[in-house]
Parts: sequence; structure tokens; C-alpha cells
Amino acid sequence: MAEWFEEWFGEEYLQLYPHRNEADAVRMVNLIQRFVSWVPGCRVLDVGCGAGRHASALKAAGARVTGLDLSLTLLRRAQREFHLPLVRADMRRLPIRDASMDLTVNLFTSFGYFSDDRQHQDALGDMIGTVRNDGWFVMDFLNAPSVRQHLVPEDSMQIGSEVVRMTRQLTDGGAYVVKTIEPPGRRRFVERVRLFDPSALEAMLDASGASVRHRFGDYDAGPLTVTSPRCILFAKKL
Repeated sequence: MAEWFEEWFGEEYLQLYPHRNEADAVRMVNLIQRFVSWVPGCRVLDVGCGAGRHASALKAAGARVTGLDLSLTLLRRAQREFHLPLVRADMRRLPIRDASMDLTVNLFTSFGYFSDDRQHQDALGDMIGTVRNDGWFVMDFLNAPSVRQHLVPEDSMQIGSEVVRMTRQLTDGGAYVVKTIEPPGRRRFVERVRLFDPSALEAMLDASGASVRHRFGDYDAGPLTVTSPRCILFAKKL
């Protein structure tokens, strides 16, 4: 049986989320440039690159970027729009040479998709393994305490002529947030994301050989607090 993320990030995803925020991608890349040892021509791997908006912004900033994603549909969109070097792969089995990158990034909650935490730890370890010594790993994840505190159980959004209903719930004692998307007259989709607290992510990074040096709660370098919208961690490979 296919896992939810293997089915969701296809044509339906692009139809329901046609315009992810390009400005936020640029803000994220500007933040990266401020706090890592940024050099034009640096080698960057974007794991979970999706349709390529962050990879494109990294390329525009002067990096040599490789995008990696499992979704063939999203990779085709990235290639068509941004003409990037792309790899189709599962982040649990990265076909990337160890220590070959100056910077590896995992952005906009492209993590936490698995039912087994050992797979999460292994995937994180593999991502960090692609980074050279003294290089950087940057993760942009949802902020679990804020998600739990401000969860909206039900709402909807207008996409074209459709009203798409969305419901959210916490499961497994608050360990996961489950979002159900129900377009009218079409099959529903379910997103299930592990709610790792910032301290848990830091411990996982440390166990993988990377030390967190910077912590932010938004794309403008705001502090990471329990109410921050994002959990952004900059870790240096030891």
C-alpha cells in the first residue's frame, strides 16, 4: 500500500496549491545567506525540493543547486519552469555522494512524513551525511508547540470555482497532526506529519553529527518561541 506522500504530491496537489509563495522562498534564501558561510558557486542540495521555488531562489543567489524529490510530477514542473539539475529519489535512500555539498537544506516542512521515528532519524542522518565537514544543514519545519496551541479544526478555501474543505486533528497523543483535504466531487487526501518539538529536532541533529548554531521562528530571523510560526534550525556539520 502506498504511503500518503507517494500519492498526494501529484497533479491534484498542483491544482489545489497552484501558487506557493515565491516571496517566502526568497526570504528563506536571504536568511540562509546571512548566517552561513555563503560563497557564490557553493554546492547546495535541496532535499524535498518540490516544484523548485527554493532551489530557484538559491540558484539566483549564485549557488550550484541540485534539487531532489520523490514526486515526478513536481520535478517535471521544476524542470519546466526553472531548468535545474534534478534527482528523483526517496530521502530515506539518498543517491548523493557523502560530504559532497557545502550546504544541504530541507525546507517548508518537507520532513516528518513517516510512521517510524527510526526512519526520520536515518533520513536526517543521510541528509547531514551529504554535507562536508564545517558545511551547513538548514531545516525549515513547522513549530510543533504553535501547531498544537493554534490548531484550526476545520476551514475551507476557494480555489477557482471550488470550495475545498479541510479538517485537522492531533493524533497519537499530539505526536502527529493530520490534515484531510476534501475537494468537491473528488477523492480526499490526507497529510500526516510528525510533530517534532524543536528540542527533539536538535537532539536528532546532534545524534547525526551536526551542531545547531542558529535558531529562528520566522523568515526574518525572529526568535524561536512557542508561538513562532516556523522552527528554522541552522546546524554545522562537525
